[in-house]
Amino acid sequence: MSTEAKRGISLVTATAVVVANMIGTGVFTSLGFQVGDLPSGFTILMLWLVGGVCAFCGAMCYGELAAALPRSGGEYHFLSRIFHPAVGFLSGWLSVTVGFAAPIALAAMAFGEYFSTIFPHAPATTWSLVMVWLITLVHVGGVKMAARFQNLATWLKVALICVFIASAWIMTQGVPVRFTPLASDTGLITSKPFAVSLVYVMYSYAGWNAAAYIVGDIREPQKNVPKAIALGTLMVTVLYLALNASFLHAAPMGALAGKLDVGHVAAEHIFGATGGKIMSGLICLGLASSISAMTWLGPRVLHTMGEDMSILKPLAACDQNGVPVTGLFVQLSIVITLLLTASFKTVLTAVQFSIQLASFATVVGLFVLRWKQPDLPRPYRCWGYPITPLLFLAISAWMMAFLMLDKESRDASLYGLGLIALGLIIFFISPRTERTA
Repeated sequence: MSTEAKRGISLVTATAVVVANMIGTGVFTSLGFQVGDLPSGFTILMLWLVGGVCAFCGAMCYGELAAALPRSGGEYHFLSRIFHPAVGFLSGWLSVTVGFAAPIALAAMAFGEYFSTIFPHAPATTWSLVMVWLITLVHVGGVKMAARFQNLATWLKVALICVFIASAWIMTQGVPVRFTPLASDTGLITSKPFAVSLVYVMYSYAGWNAAAYIVGDIREPQKNVPKAIALGTLMVTVLYLALNASFLHAAPMGALAGKLDVGHVAAEHIFGATGGKIMSGLICLGLASSISAMTWLGPRVLHTMGEDMSILKPLAACDQNGVPVTGLFVQLSIVITLLLTASFKTVLTAVQFSIQLASFATVVGLFVLRWKQPDLPRPYRCWGYPITPLLFLAISAWMMAFLMLDKESRDASLYGLGLIALGLIIFFISPRTERTA
């Protein structure tokens, strides 16, 4: 094996990064925002299945783009190459400001809520701040340390979920809940609450494209990045369907409705008060894995942008181990600001609109790249093309349209559009040679 092939992280670790990015805040918090308007077990599972199909279709598209355009940076790199540096910059800007920092803040908020049920000696926000600082320091230690922590925390998290699912069905008689369809479910599935609830579900699936952000850290990226994205997405879809069915089986919908810590609520119904606290501690470990994965990815986008634009050059700085330390602490400062100033629901809605918009543009870019550069080497081609990208675009457009029609969601989504406007200003005050490269 060549020296080049030995460098970087393995397919297992790359898949762990994808899984850790996806399984985090959303699946342990979002069900409480869904059951109030969608009081049907079948409809809830359909909601999570639609999210999984959308994520898998997107994963197939990103696999081709990552193999054809192998460089770290994710959407920033893809859109810069396919459309124009301005489009790529805006995507990277969204990734930097909300795409990673906001999900880290959300995961940290959830961590604080769960951890405070075990140790109520300090406010949840305090525990959130402690965790983001600790994880950042782990990543300052280098890629090897981060990879070890990521593998351990991620696969423990997957094991935890499997144990939880088994316990929900073995240790409880369960509550009356229906997982078979009725005629009334058609109206629920085509309703506005279903589309708006899809925001929370797609946030839970966000991270299926994680490996595309660290192409430069992965061995044989043209082969392993598509595999990591596909394997991670399929694994998480199966776990999400089983986990949400277990939540609904273990605890009444009324007990789950409006609760952020739905995992703790369900665990108390399975294991009792003490067991619920133990399970909350294990969920905290899972959330730490998610925070770590996103902490790893965000600074890589900052690093790539800093290499390309002199106005952001300080962000390209790395230490002797190749860790973009400046980017890590810039990201940490944004996370801390969000933890101290914003609510969970506002941050989630704003970030999901922005994430979905960037992914939408990137999948459109798959069609454009095939048209503009049909002879470009493509070690991996999108499975199911053109059906898979069209299905992703259709589901994404449907969700974003409903977000803009719903007043509360629209107000939060406008924050994302405001960030785009600010990004445009920064781009156009940069040197002209960089703007047109």
